[in-house]
Amino acid sequence: MNKIKIITDYTADLTPEIYKRFDIDAIPLYLTIAGKTYKDHVDITSQELYRLVDEFKELPRTSAVNPVVFIEIFNKWLDLGYQVLYMGLGSGFSATYQTARLVASEYSPNQVRVIDSQNLSSGVGLLVLKAAKFRDQGDDLDTIVRKVKALIPLVRTQFSINTLSYLHKGGRCSGTARIFGTLLKVKPIIRVIDGEMVVAKKPRGKYQVALQVLLDYLNHDKDNVDPDNIMITHSLADEDVVFLRQEIKKIVKVDNILETKASAVISAHCGPRTIGILYILKEKKA
Repeated sequence: MNKIKIITDYTADLTPEIYKRFDIDAIPLYLTIAGKTYKDHVDITSQELYRLVDEFKELPRTSAVNPVVFIEIFNKWLDLGYQVLYMGLGSGFSATYQTARLVASEYSPNQVRVIDSQNLSSGVGLLVLKAAKFRDQGDDLDTIVRKVKALIPLVRTQFSINTLSYLHKGGRCSGTARIFGTLLKVKPIIRVIDGEMVVAKKPRGKYQVALQVLLDYLNHDKDNVDPDNIMITHSLADEDVVFLRQEIKKIVKVDNILETKASAVISAHCGPRTIGILYILKEKKA
């Protein structure tokens, strides 16, 4: 059986324990604020990011992984006799995918494969965990790639956003004019559809209303949810996690309801008290 190393980036928003348990490598993207650049997850956390935003009164810029990093990590594992599978932040959200793909083109497909997750945060993490499961059950590299690609359209990623300033400034989601959220007290629901973020719903009022919308999506899919994992991923929304976990248990039975925290790069685009429910469907229905 060939040895296969699975690599992602820290925007997959898995925990250090999960990366270690499933033998997954992760690499950082970068953030720059007040003229200083930080490695995500390595040099800075979401909490530290928000402190810097408050201190310097500016939002950070994020940047992709340097090609040299991919060359180094691919060579490291190839030299140890592994095949390499990389899957990180989707092509619609970062230039990192294109960089990885360009670097991978210098190797044979039997050495390095790159998958466009078309997703972000633990939507990527769910796919990475599936890849690790397929690897550990003995699938070869081609089979893992085929199986994971088939799952990409089945990932359901939806977040409730508490403040629009971060998302609007990042420019990766249409319909997020700052005045929209400020004056109408809207707590928009952002979903990833066909590799892009869209404003799916616009609940108004208390934040609890937005959390209920997330649960409504899950309830709609409850008979079709893959049983392996459901993710509750958030950026400084610890109290909301407790509520969602309790409610999720009432709706579906899954093996694991995992709480994961958004990386600093993800937080830089969504803002504090963002929270999402993410899962994979068993099959796509018309």
